[in-house]
Amino acid sequence: MLSERRTYASCRVGHLLIGVEVDAVQEVTAAGELTPVPLAPPVVSGLLNLRGQIVTAIDLRRSLQLADRPAGQPAINVILRADGGSVGLVVDSVGDVLDVHQDDFEEPPGTLRGHLRDLLAGAYKLERGLLLVLNTERVMEESNGE
Repeated sequence: MLSERRTYASCRVGHLLIGVEVDAVQEVTAAGELTPVPLAPPVVSGLLNLRGQIVTAIDLRRSLQLADRPAGQPAINVILRADGGSVGLVVDSVGDVLDVHQDDFEEPPGTLRGHLRDLLAGAYKLERGLLLVLNTERVMEESNGE
């Protein structure tokens, strides 16, 4: 019996390899100018004007509680389709589209607690490390202060 395959767009956030379901990705753009949002949760970097569409930009480094991006290091926006419009994930770099076997998927270990556990759906074992699958719904909820 063949195992089910999944396809993920990969990106780097700090030292982590993050995967987002490819069907959720609308497009990838260079980081544009962001307009700050007063009183927004810390994970919200600001608002992005994407060809007339206003998109909330979520900094994955802040969501994952990593150090801020070094000054001068450019960021990339991974624009996701969401129920209420589009949302941008601010990442360090974009990688390949990865085709993985469902058999290689593991739930977050019980020893992983707290915030990070909420944001990760699990991980796929790859030859050169782990692909951490992002729970995009939870990341978007966090940007709304939930």
